[in-house]
Amino acid sequence: MTVDEDVVPDSLDVGDETITVTKDMDIQESHFIYSQVTEKSKKILNYDYKRCTGCGICVGLCPTKALEQGPMHEIATGMDAPPVMMDLEKCTFCGMCANFCPVHAFNMKFEGELPDEGNYPVYDSYVKFNEKCLPCVLCEAVCSEDAIEVEFTFKKKEEIAPFKKDARGEIEIDLDKCNFCGVCAKFCDAFIMVEREPTPTDLTPFQQILVDEDKCDYCVLCQDLCPEDAIRVKGVRPCEAPAIEGNIKVDDAKCTRCTWCKTVCPYDAVDVKKPFEGEITLVEGNIDKCDPQGCHGCFNVCPSHLWYVPEDTGKKIAIVEDYCTYCGACVNACHVDVMRVSRDKVNHTVIPDSPWASQWKDAVESMVTLKRNIPDISRTLEVEKEPPRKHVEVVMPEFDKSLLNAARERIEKAMPAFKNVKIRRTWECKPAEEARAAVIKQIKKVN
Repeated sequence: MTVDEDVVPDSLDVGDETITVTKDMDIQESHFIYSQVTEKSKKILNYDYKRCTGCGICVGLCPTKALEQGPMHEIATGMDAPPVMMDLEKCTFCGMCANFCPVHAFNMKFEGELPDEGNYPVYDSYVKFNEKCLPCVLCEAVCSEDAIEVEFTFKKKEEIAPFKKDARGEIEIDLDKCNFCGVCAKFCDAFIMVEREPTPTDLTPFQQILVDEDKCDYCVLCQDLCPEDAIRVKGVRPCEAPAIEGNIKVDDAKCTRCTWCKTVCPYDAVDVKKPFEGEITLVEGNIDKCDPQGCHGCFNVCPSHLWYVPEDTGKKIAIVEDYCTYCGACVNACHVDVMRVSRDKVNHTVIPDSPWASQWKDAVESMVTLKRNIPDISRTLEVEKEPPRKHVEVVMPEFDKSLLNAARERIEKAMPAFKNVKIRRTWECKPAEEARAAVIKQIKKVN
């Protein structure tokens, strides 16, 4: 869908020169594209509302109050609406929202005669890979934002030792040593990495590694290549194994600095600097009000995916604080005030001496103090904000407990079959009837 909304041009007198300023808005799928055009320059502000978490940092920073927070609890729990809306007439296209959006939902582009973009500060944060990196596939596999790309440059097994069809031997993987780095699978197609969904308490993106012995000719090269000495092969070595080599790229436009890559790395090869330093705490008195199954708002907006429901502890909700970037999106999404987020420091680049330096300094300080010194906008009209709406509890429908118990019994009987890796592999790869027969056979065997 594309929508155009033209705004009446304004004129500015600059010395003896008159400059015509035209503002425009366009909507392309999930992107709100705002533009400000003069005879000498063009500024384009691209806001991707689907990427926005509703942290509200931009709303607090905006020097002209051009940005307004949407109904975050409703949005966090499923309503399809922009977390932030802009009053285009108020916007000066200063770029603060784009420079300090922690998830890069705002992006600003400049053309023409404009002050040097480098004069404006941005977050001084990064994800870097140091000399300890192999590389391996764990960081790429665990990244929920697809911000990490690993390229292996060593030659694959088929390139240096073509498959020998009638070869015989033995191969064994020591799972006590294996850290699921995935190097063997990148080298040889005989290895299969069985994926799993990472959780805040267990980031490992793989649950098992299998060997398809129909594709294995027991060349011993994987044993030589394995950095953990976890593979043992009885066979004939046709040549030397290659050294593990490759390149890693981090897409800063996607990366949220959640530190999942750093935590999952078994080689301490990832260095992360977050945009903020701060603290997140749970308000004990309000935790009983939390409904993590029915609401899930904080889960949905958190760019670090640090929330989880603990098992067998009696607690309704918990966090892994090490992943927190202290953006505050969860606070805005929660209607029962379960959490508090505070910031102690903003990591940012130097603010050079420029005409707008004081506003940028105040903007940075306001991310810690939450107090913004707004420039004089007394000539504008303020509209009273609508009071927050009362949260309406959803009445759960009635159900037949006997049918529920019968369904649970049948699920419990089937679960052991689905925990069997080979059965799951059959279910995913084989024809439906063959998979069905295998599952039924395993259920009968277990029960």
